Parts: sequence; C-alpha cells; structure tokens
Amino acid sequence: MKNKIKDFLDERVERYNRASFIADDPIALPHRQKKLQDKEIIGFWVAMLAWGQSKTIIKSGERLLELMDQSPHDFVLNHSEQDLKSFEHFVHRTFQPTDALYFIEFFKQYYQEHDSLEQAFSKHIQATDETIEHGLVGFSETFFSLPFAPQRTKKHVPNPKRKSTCKRLNMFLRWMVRQDDKGVDFGVWKSIKPAQLLIPYDVHVERSAKQLGLVQRKQRDWKAVLELTSNLREMDPTDPVKYDFALFGLGVLEKADMSRPF
Repeated sequence: MKNKIKDFLDERVERYNRASFIADDPIALPHRQKKLQDKEIIGFWVAMLAWGQSKTIIKSGERLLELMDQSPHDFVLNHSEQDLKSFEHFVHRTFQPTDALYFIEFFKQYYQEHDSLEQAFSKHIQATDETIEHGLVGFSETFFSLPFAPQRTKKHVPNPKRKSTCKRLNMFLRWMVRQDDKGVDFGVWKSIKPAQLLIPYDVHVERSAKQLGLVQRKQRDWKAVLELTSNLREMDPTDPVKYDFALFGLGVLEKADMSRPF
C-alpha cells in the first residue's frame, strides 16, 4: 500500500511542481527579484502574510514592494523616518502597521551585520539534526530579540514552542532550501539540507494526508507536522517536502476525495 501511495504522490508532484503555477502563487514575488537579499526579504514577508486567498496575498506583497521602491534590501538599510510614513497605513488582515514597522526595523538591524537571512536559521541547526525544529525556534527568538518587539507581532512569526504548525515558516524555508530542475523553489541556501525540512501543514495538506492515512493525529499542531514529515521521509529521505506540491494540489486544486484512492 505504501508503494502505491508513493507512486500516486510522485505523479502529483510531477503535475504540480511546475513553473506554470508560479504566477498565481505568493512565490511569484520573490521570483521577480534578482538580488538574494531582495528574495529573502519579500519572500519572508509575503510568506508571513500567506493566509487567505492567493490573489489577496500577492496584492499585499506588491504593495510592500511599492512602499520599498522595488528594492527591499536597499530600503531596509537606507530608509528615512519619512519613508516609513506610508507603512502606517499598511494592513493585511490582522497584520497591522505596528507589525510592518517592526519587520523593517528587524531587517535593518539584521542586514547591517549579516549578508543573508540564512544564518538566522542555520546557526541553530546541527548537521546531525534530523529536522529544522531548532532552527525555527532559534529564528523566532532572534526575530523578537529587539527590546521593543511588540507582543502582538509574535502571532505573525510562529514558533514550535507554542505548538504552532509553523506552516508559513516551513513554506518559506522550502522556497529557499529546496532545489530541483523545475524552477519553482530557489535552492539558494546551502547550509540547511532539504532532508531536514518540514512539511508546510495547513487545512488542505492535512485533509489530503489524513485521507491517505499519512497522519493520524487529530490536532493540527506541531506534532502533526512531525508525524506527517516522518511518513513522507520514508518515501523520499532526501527531499520529503517535495510532497507539499502533491498534498496541497490534491487538497486545493483537485479538492480530491481520497477516502478510497486505491
């Protein structure tokens, strides 16, 4: 049965891991950037806004790029106080101007000392770690290490310690770490292994995974992420989160009923 499920999902990965899907996905925004730091900043930001309809997420991301003069890295390092006035009106669902201004300040202080956002994750991960869990915890603590970090902003950057699925962070890491010949994910971060990535777990992935018997846990939480990724790792030990394309595609694009797929 597991071999049948693997073959089924491998076929769906081939179907949905294609550049033709980029335009309608939030990953389209970092794809427009040539500079690594610009990819990182808008990629991270739009990933943190990624709940709701893709069109709305992309629209908000495009607005952010406008406010940063289409050059996120240059903007966060060199903006003036006057430049920040426009962010006082930026809202995306529950993401408010306070959150936006903190994001900018964190990026400013971080990129003054580092060339890439990769180190904020990778410095917390050992090569022997099975997953990136320590990297997610460490990144969250780094992100909110500034003394004036707003408490309310913490709901926008998850942490496994709070039992969150960390769906949006795991999605961002998939973008930056995975690399293949399909042209969707970037594969620009090399110090984290694709084998260590964890599945971006949301209601759509959960539904597909449960119908296929790949997850038993009832709660949509961190333990469910670990359970599902462990089962996916049995099918591909080196690249388990490639199955995000399949599970998300089945849940959203096909809306498939897989209660008896075989």
